[in-house]
Amino acid sequence: MRSATVWLARSVDGWFGDQPFEDGGEISNGRISLSLLKRQGESLDTALRFSVHLRLPNAEKYPYVFLGRDDPRDVITDKPTEFSRQQRITRDRTDPPSFVAGLGLNLPNSVALRVGFRGGLKPFAQARYTRDWVLPSGTSVDFRETLFWAQSDRFGSTSALSLEHALSPTLALRWLASATITQASPKFAMSSTLGAYQSFARQRLLTWELLMDGTPGAGIGLSDYGTQVKWQQPVYRDWLLVEVLGGHFWPRHDAASPRTRAWALGSSLKMRF
Repeated sequence: MRSATVWLARSVDGWFGDQPFEDGGEISNGRISLSLLKRQGESLDTALRFSVHLRLPNAEKYPYVFLGRDDPRDVITDKPTEFSRQQRITRDRTDPPSFVAGLGLNLPNSVALRVGFRGGLKPFAQARYTRDWVLPSGTSVDFRETLFWAQSDRFGSTSALSLEHALSPTLALRWLASATITQASPKFAMSSTLGAYQSFARQRLLTWELLMDGTPGAGIGLSDYGTQVKWQQPVYRDWLLVEVLGGHFWPRHDAASPRTRAWALGSSLKMRF
């Protein structure tokens, strides 16, 4: 996988000049994962996810190129990764995964710009501002505001706030919330996670999370809430990991439907390169 990505990066970088890719080129955050997710009353969801950041020396005016296969709406709205279908057993997605690619530029004062295309050559653009603080108590606070444009949503914004507190070197608590509003959907779509994360030796991690999703003003309160537990550990060296998760949820599809209950199970195999 890494060799194929190097070949792709070298080929694309050659469009912009003759400088060898080895002279300043870089591949980082390469990940590919295969997930199986099953929620009671819904079909089995199989998801293949791929992402990587490329540094291209001939195109150095663009600090990075991004390329991946993911939920296009999550990418366009800049929804935190922790709320993706692969990280939590949410209800079935409305958009199938597709390839997303584009160019990004990091500016001073924690501002980043991105333009790209999703499947079908549909364009989108983003402007992101990030800010983080470390409080005297040891609590870290991260804030992110993203303005975006896409053909389907027109203009919109996503606000995300994360608070994390370490109880010990191996145990942490975190609360994460995000809200998205667009011209096409003027009501805020909100997601929130409250979790405890216990790490062990050799990259093993146990996670408990309380999850909530909803659109205030839609007449149903929370459209979905529940709890899930995850266990992650390497299965080969330090770059191939397996994750298993299970949860119980209380969804409500619309104002005319009663709230129901559903068990959920999932597993994924992740490779870093």
